[in-house]
Amino acid sequence: MDYIPATSPAEVLATLADGQAQVLAGGQSLFFADPPRRVVDINRVAEFEVLTEVDGTLRVGPLVRHRTFETDAVAGPLGDLLRVVVRHIGHPPVRARGTMVGSLAYAHPAAEWTVVAMILDASLELSSPGGSRTVPAARFFTGAGTTARRPDELLSGVLLPQLPPGTGVGYAEDRRGPGIWAYAATMTAVTMVDDVVTAAAIGLVNAGPCPVRARDAERALIGTTFSDTAITAAANAAAAEVADDDRRRAVHVLTRRALTQAREGSYQGSWLSAR
Repeated sequence: MDYIPATSPAEVLATLADGQAQVLAGGQSLFFADPPRRVVDINRVAEFEVLTEVDGTLRVGPLVRHRTFETDAVAGPLGDLLRVVVRHIGHPPVRARGTMVGSLAYAHPAAEWTVVAMILDASLELSSPGGSRTVPAARFFTGAGTTARRPDELLSGVLLPQLPPGTGVGYAEDRRGPGIWAYAATMTAVTMVDDVVTAAAIGLVNAGPCPVRARDAERALIGTTFSDTAITAAANAAAAEVADDDRRRAVHVLTRRALTQAREGSYQGSWLSAR
């Protein structure tokens, strides 16, 4: 295996130009499949460690580690959502090395950040020697472990829109053992104005080959007072997104829990089994 320790964005893109190299950032997913023939290590590229906010959009660079989002680095409801979700990613050593952008690039069906990108209508930045382009999350994920990224492209950042004031967040998962992928999970972000739901985002983890946004469940909440009845209707709609009977039952329970957390601000920071 050829190992290239890049020190600049230009060197990274030049190495990727022939489509034969793989990117090493956190290294948590790269070697799950067959070992690559050539690796470009981007850990020495200081420009990639960027976390910035411009005009209500948070830009996350390729070397921003998971653990960054355990802190108060991001304010407001978006920061609340990221802090809630990140606690469920692997364990502390994984969060210390792994990156959000790397997780998005490898697009595992049970990866939490892919669902965050989907429910926030995030945009993914792709760079190559020939130029740059931006792809919406809804078109970026194409299957289990596959994306719209070409072999000669670097996933150079993700743009996350801020959530409006008055947004509550929730997350509930069924993880059937320590340190493994969630069997199922639901994340929610619900905005209320004058006691009425004006916006809702509901995402399902490990509910299919691509991250799932439960839009029918979201519509079940819009215009309601976020009552128990509305939560039940949304949970029913979310469960209908899932084909497998056992996972469908789990999603129903988890969606109710995550929506209740969003309504009541009751997230406790620990994972809950749906069984």
